[in-house]
Amino acid sequence: MAAENMLKSREISTMIKQGFISDPTLSLSPSRLVVSRVSPSSSPSRTLPLPPLSSPPPHLASDSTRTSTTLFDMMSEEQQRESKLGDENRRRLQERVYRVLAEAPFTNPNWCGSGDVKLTVSGQDGFKVSMNVDRKVLAVQSRFFAEKLRRDGPVSHNVEICDCDDVEVYVETVILMYSDDLGKKLIREHVVKVLGLLKVSVAIMFDEGIKACLEYLEAVPWTEEEEEKVILLLSELHLHESASRVLQRISVEPSTSSPATPDDIFLRLLTCVLQGKDDKARREMKTLISRLLREDSSNHRNLYSNRIDVSRATLYHLCHRCLTSLILCLSEVTSTDENRPNRGDLMKEISREADSMQWIVDILIDKRIGDEFVKLWADQKELAVLHSKIPTMYRHEISKITAQLCIAIGRGQILVPKDIRLTLLSTWLEALYDDFGWMKRASRSIDKKLIEDGLSQTILTLPLGQQQTILLKWFDRFLNKGDDCPNIQGAFEIWWRRAFIRQYTGEQENSELQITVYDSSN
Repeated sequence: MAAENMLKSREISTMIKQGFISDPTLSLSPSRLVVSRVSPSSSPSRTLPLPPLSSPPPHLASDSTRTSTTLFDMMSEEQQRESKLGDENRRRLQERVYRVLAEAPFTNPNWCGSGDVKLTVSGQDGFKVSMNVDRKVLAVQSRFFAEKLRRDGPVSHNVEICDCDDVEVYVETVILMYSDDLGKKLIREHVVKVLGLLKVSVAIMFDEGIKACLEYLEAVPWTEEEEEKVILLLSELHLHESASRVLQRISVEPSTSSPATPDDIFLRLLTCVLQGKDDKARREMKTLISRLLREDSSNHRNLYSNRIDVSRATLYHLCHRCLTSLILCLSEVTSTDENRPNRGDLMKEISREADSMQWIVDILIDKRIGDEFVKLWADQKELAVLHSKIPTMYRHEISKITAQLCIAIGRGQILVPKDIRLTLLSTWLEALYDDFGWMKRASRSIDKKLIEDGLSQTILTLPLGQQQTILLKWFDRFLNKGDDCPNIQGAFEIWWRRAFIRQYTGEQENSELQITVYDSSN
């Protein structure tokens, strides 16, 4: 068993050296705080532990000697680099700490304090710094020190805080105790630094420091990365009511009135985008809303387990609204005189409503809830008839919706029964053929091959007899229209092989495809 444990330890050490797992001894988890007090009159020293924020990380066993000279050399070089880097980091830390101490009141020769407490702060790497501070200041400012330094008479104390995460932050927290205006001292500090000061202030029960740090965090802007750190630390420190003001910017307070539901807000935002008058701003907001709706909660490290998303009902409500507007516009255009002054505006409105529908359909597909819309679109016989009566240059935006659905079905992003797929193509395939040339020429964003592949895959999901009907019609059309017709010869080849080369031999009496084989010898 001992040999097995040694082997496991050696394997773990090797993985640490090679960078596969992190070394827990280098963890920046909250430090273990230990305070030792020694008075001149007492012989044995006593160790008084400060309630730790977390336990110290365990030390792994050192790596054993390697049999491979090459690997040993590589490890030695790596250790030397790490040692140099560690020495450099330690030197910089010392410089920063000494600069901070140089501005401390108790290091000023004119300071009239007693300096009756020798406070030593030591880090996990062995670096330590000592300060002669005043028991009265510590006791007044910190409830922790007030309890530990409670002693009558002129007694000197030696206090050591061990295994600190960040010696610099501990030193700065002690210096803050001497400040008359803590808020002013924190101005221009970074959020991460103030979070460190807050953590130490909580550990040593420095109430004024806690208050100043929270007031700073409430007032200063955060980056998204800083926001996550603020939320994480405040949840660990359990400050409850004290931290509630800081967290107001990311939480909704209970209201006695009827607050807008998340769906109400989503509906309002989406409606504003659909009705926006400035085309450039509308495009920008469509892109922004789509990206925000696409974001996954896993991107936030599971801090937001209660993530709220736009509902299916809201999206389909907008779909029906766009569809109704589209039908009204088409009906009005087809029933008015071609010379009517506002006919051109109606044509533009058709393109706009179709563009709005494309955006909502994109969201439905991305949310994997587009199945209902395929049936809704497949049943628009009236709209398909109206579509055929207006100029292609205005109506081709409508055919983009059919192309979207074929691409999604071809990719397996929408799953609907074959009857609905067949109805979709029966209603809209001819319109897609008619508008394909304009779609390619009028929009640079159109991916011709993507549409052709999606349409091919959609056709090939149908029963073989229906494939034959659709593809034979396409064959005739392609020969007459050329590039203005989608090139789906890949689907044609697959159908050919299914029908004439790789014929399925099971229960062919139920097949809709009738193939007769003649014996040429007779």
